[in-house]
Amino acid sequence: MKALFIACDQALYDEVQQNMKALGVRGYTSWEEVTGCGMTTGEPHLGDAVWPTLNSAIISIVDDERCWKLLDALRALDAANPKLGLRAFWWEVGGTL
Repeated sequence: MKALFIACDQALYDEVQQNMKALGVRGYTSWEEVTGCGMTTGEPHLGDAVWPTLNSAIISIVDDERCWKLLDALRALDAANPKLGLRAFWWEVGGTL
C-alpha cells in the first residue's frame, strides 16, 4: 500500500478527481485551497494580490497497482499542462484500524 499525496493547481483538481474515479481510487482526503511554491519552476500559488492562484491537495491510501496507474495518468496530465503545476509524492504505509 502507498500513501499518495497530490498537489496541483486548482484548475487541474477536477481532472485529478476524474482520473482517481476511473481507476477506482475511492478513499481520499482533500484540501481545495492550499498555498505553495514549487522548488524549481512555476509561479507561486499564494492566493494573494500578487500571486492570486491557489492549489488543491489530495491524500489517498492506494494499493500498489492502482498507485502506479494513477501516477502514469498524473504524469500525462502534468505534461499536457506544464504551466499549471502538478506534483505527486508517495510512501509505503502499513495497515488500517
